[in-house]
Amino acid sequence: MKIFRNLKWYEYILALISMAVTVTQVYFEMELIDKMAELIDKVQIVAPVASIWASGKWMLIYTAVIVACSVVNQCLVTYVAAIFAKRLRADIFKTVNGFSQEEINKFSTASLITRSTNDVTQIQNIMQMALRMGVMAPTMAVFSIVNMVKTSATFSWVSAIAVVAMFVILGFLFAFVMPMFTKIQKKTDKLNSVTRENLTGLRVVRAYNTEKYQEEKFDEVNKDVTKLNLYVGRVMSLMSPFMNLIFNGLTLAIYWLGAHFINKGTMQFSHIVEFTQYGMHILMSFMFLSVVVMLMPRAVVSGKRINEVLKTKSKIVFGEFDGETKEKGKLEFRKVSFRYPDSEMNVLEDINFVANKGETIAFIGSTGSGKSTLVNLIPRFFDATFGEVLIDGVNIKEYSHEALNSKLGFVPQKGILFSGTVEENIKYGAENISEEEMTKALKVAQADFVSKLEGGLQYQVAQGGTNVSGGQRQRLCIARAIAKNPEIYVFDDSFSALDYKTDKKLRKALAKHTKDATKVIVAQRVGTIMDADKIVVLDNGKMVGCGTHQELMKECAVYQEIALSQLSKEELE
Repeated sequence: MKIFRNLKWYEYILALISMAVTVTQVYFEMELIDKMAELIDKVQIVAPVASIWASGKWMLIYTAVIVACSVVNQCLVTYVAAIFAKRLRADIFKTVNGFSQEEINKFSTASLITRSTNDVTQIQNIMQMALRMGVMAPTMAVFSIVNMVKTSATFSWVSAIAVVAMFVILGFLFAFVMPMFTKIQKKTDKLNSVTRENLTGLRVVRAYNTEKYQEEKFDEVNKDVTKLNLYVGRVMSLMSPFMNLIFNGLTLAIYWLGAHFINKGTMQFSHIVEFTQYGMHILMSFMFLSVVVMLMPRAVVSGKRINEVLKTKSKIVFGEFDGETKEKGKLEFRKVSFRYPDSEMNVLEDINFVANKGETIAFIGSTGSGKSTLVNLIPRFFDATFGEVLIDGVNIKEYSHEALNSKLGFVPQKGILFSGTVEENIKYGAENISEEEMTKALKVAQADFVSKLEGGLQYQVAQGGTNVSGGQRQRLCIARAIAKNPEIYVFDDSFSALDYKTDKKLRKALAKHTKDATKVIVAQRVGTIMDADKIVVLDNGKMVGCGTHQELMKECAVYQEIALSQLSKEELE
């Protein structure tokens, strides 16, 4: 119900029109039964053909109205449900886009995909059923019961007993099935997670010949989902024979009692047919209701899961500062410490440094020393647990989302390209740049290979950039950041896939092109950062050195150890 509050005013109106059309349809169905009984009476007394045709004509008219109502109703219901599902998916997508990494990790990527696809489909289905069968069932039941009671109280009691029997059966089925739907959705999340993990790491799986292990892992989850669905299917399969038993039992009871009344001369055969139709409509109405009841538990679970996402607010709240400052390109960390959510240990501790406009500051350290975590604090993928991160003298928490991002050009550790042309990928952060500027950005990033691709800038890049090599993908990502022309460039180990020659050429071109911008570089190779104005050495999340290459070679043992493990003394000098 909380989700349905998101309906627009005109959708409420369309839903009300749909309900009115449904009531009209049911009314004419009841009138059709009356005309059928009237026709049977006329045939029994051998009425003139013209009189029989008159009743038949009205039956045809009523049937045409019923068909028209059914078509209009279906169109309205489908439109409202589809538009609502579209908006719901958009709301989830927009909400997830505002999440920090903490919220994404909390739900998991696989679960968020399930919630925006499968769960939304469940809501769409229940909405369609509720507007059609959910309205038709009680309307049909009320009309049928009123007409039956007006004609005969005896037959009303027979129908009431059948309805009670149906409620008892549906109650038992509902009690057994309801808990299973929650489990099914959770198992579906896990199935998506395993599938996504396998597809993402397909090359690793093949390289280590672990296809069998992955298949067994998938089979285990797949069997769990299958077992739950089979259990639900088997329980719900009991409904059909029981419903048939009640239908046929009611028909038998009506005809048995009807024969008794006809023998007494207190009832016509047309009334028996009429009562049978009313009885069938009453039971059909509860059958429709049972379909809604069947879908409702799963929809309720899906609704809760969607609401969990929509209600979750990102812990990273942006300010309103527009980013206009006197200083440009200054980055400062003041006593910054950081720990991941639910962790008891700091990953970074008491980090202090200043990088001024035009300077290059580099971070190096052993694997797991906190380099990537540190640069992830700059674009606020996470917020510092203690201390402050400042850009141009202003705490980054005060910047608006757009203002902060406009100052940064970020190249992640894993190069990400989107499906589309090379041009679209380069323009991702700067929509209005010219072709000349794009070509220049590609040249600086040493991505001259683009001109040799089929179509050049119009070359179609596959999702994730799978149709270009790792080094090409990395250079295109660097070109995308250069095209944005920001105040601060953040390179998170973005040169790792490049050979030494290309690395050197790129850094030389980058230093010339971005001389007025601040460069933040995370690297594993000493050769990549030797020319940096400042090098920060990290060890277990702590700063153990800060200075130029020459200063650190004299004063920092950790840096010396890293440097000597990669290059000879002659190369380092």
